[in-house]
Amino acid sequence: MAEVIIVLVSSIIFFAGGFFVNKLIENISLKKGQLKAKDIIIDAEKKADEIKKDALLNTKAEIIKLKETADEDIKQKNQELIRLEKRVTAKEDNLDKRVDIIEKKEIDILRREKILIQTEKSISEKEKKIELIFKEKTSELERISGFTAIEAKDELINSIIDEAKHEAAKSVRKIEDETREIGDKKAKEIIATAIQRYAGDYVAEKTISSVPLPSDDIKGRIIGREGRNIRALEAATGVDFIIDETPEAVVLSSFNPVKREIARLSLEKLIADGRIHPARIEEVVAKVEEELNMAMKEAGEQATFDVGVHGIHPEILKLLGRLKYRTSYSQNVYSHSIEVAFLCGIMASELGINVKQAKRAGLLHDIGKAVDHEVEGSHAIIGAEIAKKYGESPKVVHAIAAHHYDEEPNSVLAILVSAADALSAARPGVRKEMFETYVKRLENLEAISNSFAGVAKSYVIQAGREVRVIVQSQNVSDDDSVMLAKDIAKKIESNLQYPGQIKVSVIRETRATEFAR
Repeated sequence: MAEVIIVLVSSIIFFAGGFFVNKLIENISLKKGQLKAKDIIIDAEKKADEIKKDALLNTKAEIIKLKETADEDIKQKNQELIRLEKRVTAKEDNLDKRVDIIEKKEIDILRREKILIQTEKSISEKEKKIELIFKEKTSELERISGFTAIEAKDELINSIIDEAKHEAAKSVRKIEDETREIGDKKAKEIIATAIQRYAGDYVAEKTISSVPLPSDDIKGRIIGREGRNIRALEAATGVDFIIDETPEAVVLSSFNPVKREIARLSLEKLIADGRIHPARIEEVVAKVEEELNMAMKEAGEQATFDVGVHGIHPEILKLLGRLKYRTSYSQNVYSHSIEVAFLCGIMASELGINVKQAKRAGLLHDIGKAVDHEVEGSHAIIGAEIAKKYGESPKVVHAIAAHHYDEEPNSVLAILVSAADALSAARPGVRKEMFETYVKRLENLEAISNSFAGVAKSYVIQAGREVRVIVQSQNVSDDDSVMLAKDIAKKIESNLQYPGQIKVSVIRETRATEFAR
């Protein structure tokens, strides 16, 4: 029992001692925590102060920057306002000056109006005086002559008519005598004009070429993705490429035969090569153009060699070679030029004039056709200017300019070239016209005839050789019909190009209709 009590007392003492030890440890830990918390609060307060100071500094810097920007904007706006004020002031000064000028003009106009009113009054008074004097003089003349004013006027008119008839008769006799004297000369000129009409100026009939294809599959490659190849071809050559339903063919369209030939050769090379893309197209076109330029120069040199003419400028030789790709109606201009040169030489030898010079003029007479699609004007005048530019003699230059009577021929050489040109162009099959050109000429003839006042209808007959114009009889007299025929003929001559001559017949008909009932 005593042992049990001792154990219990020992346990109570141990428990109480442990409790007090734990309390002491807790108090010590609490004090340490409070001290650490104070340190943390102090550090936090210090950091907060530093952040606050930094924020204040940054805010001040931003405020200073914004103030500087605002000051700069205000300065610019002030300068703009000053500039606008100056402009407004200048405009006000200008307006003031204009107002002064207008006021001066108004004063001047009022002054002139006063002068005009005074002048009108003076003129009116003088007119009244003149009318009074005229009446007095007329009465005096009637009294002296014994004729009234109307009788005197009739007498004067009759005497003037008689005199005019006499003078007209004299003029008619004089014209008839002169006509007989120059009849033969005029007839020859008319024949020459008819021949020249038959050998008309160059007309670009052939404007397309066709390139055969090995198969229709190649058309897609020529067009390319989204059309880039065909666009590259057209841009490089300046020719329209027409790819339609025509089997195994591409049509090339251009008024420039040299460009058309370059396009044709380039496309053939590309098809044969098989590589068709924009870079290759540009390369091939450039190469073909260089080769064709060389071929044209060689063709020009060959023509001079064949004809026997030397010393022609290299630029003219190039132009002469270009004619190899030109046609006038269905005649090749290059071959035509060589033929005219030979004809000129033959006729010159018969006439005893310079054969070399005649051949030279004949060979170069159509040189203007090499560039007439690029330069405005007649090919004869263009060719003469080119020949003059590159040192040809004045006689040759004039012969080129006058071979279609753009200038009046004043030498045997000029007439000889014109005749040789007409002879070469008169060969059978040379002056063939396309159907479209023929129809268009007929339409133009009717349009010209219908453009005159008083024309009711017009008809082109005899394949365009005659125009019959029916006029409104109530508006056009017989004399007017004669003048109308001449006016229509002149307008046709000035506006159209045609072979031979065109007859203009004006028909005036009056009908009286009544019905018996």
